[in-house]
Amino acid sequence: MKSHSAEQGDAAAAVPDLVAAAEQSLPHQADALARARAFAEPLISGERLDTGENTLAHADAVAAILKSMGGSEAMQAASYLVYAWAHLNKPEDVIAKAFGDSYAALARETIKLVSVQRQARDAEDTLPLRDDARVQTENVRKMLLAFSRDLRVVMLRLASRLQTLRYYAATKQPVQPVVAREALQVFAPLANRLGIWQVKWEMEDLAFRFLEPDTYKRVAGWLDEKRVEREQYVEQLRSELESELRAHGIQAQVHGRPKHIYSIVKKMRGKSLDFEQVLDVRALRVIVPDVKDCYGALALVHARFSPLLEEFDDYIARPKPNGYQSLHTVVSDAAGRPIEIQIRTQKMHEHAEHGVAAHWAYKEAGQKGYAGVSAKSEYDTKIAVLRQLLAWERDLAGSVEGLFEDRIYVLTPQASIVELPQGATPVDFAYSVHTSLGHRCRGARVDGAMVPLNTQLKNGQTVEIVAAREGGPSRDWLNADLGFLASHRARAKVRAWFNEQLRHETEARGRELVERLLQREGKTAIKLEELASQLGFKSAEDLFFVVGKDEFSLRTIEQLLHPHAPPPSDDEVLLAKKSRATPAKAPRGGVLVVGVDSLMTQLAKCCKPAPPDAIAGFVTRGKGVSIHRSDCGSFRQIAARSPERVIEVEWGRPKAGEAAVYPVDVAVEAGDRQGLLRDISEVFAKEKMNVVGVQSQSVKGLAWMTFTVEIADSQRLGKVLSIVRDVAGVRSARRR
Repeated sequence: MKSHSAEQGDAAAAVPDLVAAAEQSLPHQADALARARAFAEPLISGERLDTGENTLAHADAVAAILKSMGGSEAMQAASYLVYAWAHLNKPEDVIAKAFGDSYAALARETIKLVSVQRQARDAEDTLPLRDDARVQTENVRKMLLAFSRDLRVVMLRLASRLQTLRYYAATKQPVQPVVAREALQVFAPLANRLGIWQVKWEMEDLAFRFLEPDTYKRVAGWLDEKRVEREQYVEQLRSELESELRAHGIQAQVHGRPKHIYSIVKKMRGKSLDFEQVLDVRALRVIVPDVKDCYGALALVHARFSPLLEEFDDYIARPKPNGYQSLHTVVSDAAGRPIEIQIRTQKMHEHAEHGVAAHWAYKEAGQKGYAGVSAKSEYDTKIAVLRQLLAWERDLAGSVEGLFEDRIYVLTPQASIVELPQGATPVDFAYSVHTSLGHRCRGARVDGAMVPLNTQLKNGQTVEIVAAREGGPSRDWLNADLGFLASHRARAKVRAWFNEQLRHETEARGRELVERLLQREGKTAIKLEELASQLGFKSAEDLFFVVGKDEFSLRTIEQLLHPHAPPPSDDEVLLAKKSRATPAKAPRGGVLVVGVDSLMTQLAKCCKPAPPDAIAGFVTRGKGVSIHRSDCGSFRQIAARSPERVIEVEWGRPKAGEAAVYPVDVAVEAGDRQGLLRDISEVFAKEKMNVVGVQSQSVKGLAWMTFTVEIADSQRLGKVLSIVRDVAGVRSARRR
């Protein structure tokens, strides 16, 4: 017997031959099923899945289930390619070359989804769905997004899970609870939403059998107790009703309905009923040629038996959301025993049994359509199915508290699903599709109708964006009161756009100031990148940006442009180290040089300190001590070059009767408008702050202003600046 690794080696070696054989019949796809099986067989026939089932046998069974569900040969063929994927080098390229891009895409999306579900099951471990909604939420969301890329993935996953449950049942192996729960709480509701009742009922019964074996056996025992008697009675009813309908000109087929244990248990639990009270234990199904015969048969049934009118439902006039149509009625016979009867056309019956699979898919639907509605195009059919998937998601959300309540799903014009936060708008949608589309968004159509951009979207709507060729977002979008954006991610993209525009404008202003300085100094030959590097910046743009924001003094550039003066004399150094024992008097400017009496000081123009700012002194050559704010960028640079010239200073007390004031610069950025300068100046006047200088510059609708005001206390300035920020159009107001 060959080892597993040897078998894999043989299989891998055979891949080129398999591809060549598959390519021989391209582009014809009529024999795709046989070719796909022949392609996969040597690769997977000797392997087993995690469940213990032979991989080829599983693929055969999945293909058979798909066929019974109405899936095409192409879909059945894909069931083999999915399992061959892991054995191929560059599998997508190989499958695309041998079978076409459609097959490769289907296999890729199915493999991706299987991986997501396996990770979710591993994370969930043995916790029930209600106890770990977060894990299942992520699982189902990713399922939805995978389905939106290729709807055939839905069918493949349903068929594969059903076969897994069948295998466990046939081999009587124990089942992982998480696998059975996922089947019962995710896959079966999905099959229900798509109207694939055949899969729904079997999957529910099998999963319930594994999760609650004792209850399953008990109900199965109840059904078996009087099976012969019940079946004889139902057969008698069936024969009599079919004959009576035919006698009245209605060519009906009447069948007994199979009983599904899980549906019986759900009804017993939901309505607190005993087994004998469950109405549909005895049930018939009537299949007639057309809709008028449905109502004719209903009239005859109600005439023959005693109807329970409160149990009547007309799903033909009001179809279920998944497209299901039928008449449901409950009647009682002469002995008072309840009988549930369903009446429908053959077309309705096909849809009820197989749902979307009965006339599957957006590539194969043709004119048959979906959910009883004729599909005019492949797109219409795909939209119809996607909306059922979205409705399934809401079904699941309703059964688990907190699940999906913060998310919605909408569709692109190309019928792809886009996940958005609750309350999202067309602008959020545009940014989710592409940042550029968001910036250029100017209008939106929702389900074909133009809507305002702050319209809140709902699940399942189709959204189309009307975009300009170029341009940017509106500042109104950042106004939370106007409701244009619900997504934090979209809001961040809008802010980033405006920050980038502001940076460009700030850099332009800084470049102008630097170039003007170089012209004054006669240094226009200097390369700007080299100048920035010498000043410690990575690029010239970084230098321009801080200069434009008034965070870097042009005097620092001036100092760099002029040759360095000779090092300080011994006397100057001695001044900085002089004994601090001697008390000092308050000099001009209200600044004390600690330990030095009557030393000349001057307030630095680069940062313009004022009490109670933290300050430091720097010994200059011939101009005494220059007083800087401790956080001044220029001071940090000169202090780093000549630390021995830094001297400790502090604010002194002004003489009695003197009110010391200090000039400080205030930088204001605002949207330019008429009267702006007047309005800001009035704020300073009302707050009794003397304005001694104003500089103003306007660039592309933005105004940059620097006010020099005299203050006695810098702490009070903060309160005044908060008032300036409230002036219409002002974006920022800060001390330089």
